[in-house]
Amino acid sequence: MTRAAQRHEGPHEGPHERAVLLAAGLADLAVTTVGSAVGSAWGALRGLLRRSDAVELVAEAEQELTARGRLALGRYTAVPPAHLEILARHALARQAAADEL
Repeated sequence: MTRAAQRHEGPHEGPHERAVLLAAGLADLAVTTVGSAVGSAWGALRGLLRRSDAVELVAEAEQELTARGRLALGRYTAVPPAHLEILARHALARQAAADEL
């Protein structure tokens, strides 16, 4: 792993979590760039591989895919608040308002 990638690694993020984030980022990227964009992306990828700063580009791509994966997982795995917890908070708020009167 590059030093740049290590700096952006979360506090509890190990190799397995990074692999999941990268896979989720790739899946999200694939879903958003379906169709003719795939052909143009392949041409762009071949052009990027010929560049002299390919190592830095790969590190940036890894960071981008990891961030994208983190966002995608957060978007699809967000847990809604507990229903009873919400009801209890509303009851406490109503009780506090009634006590003030």
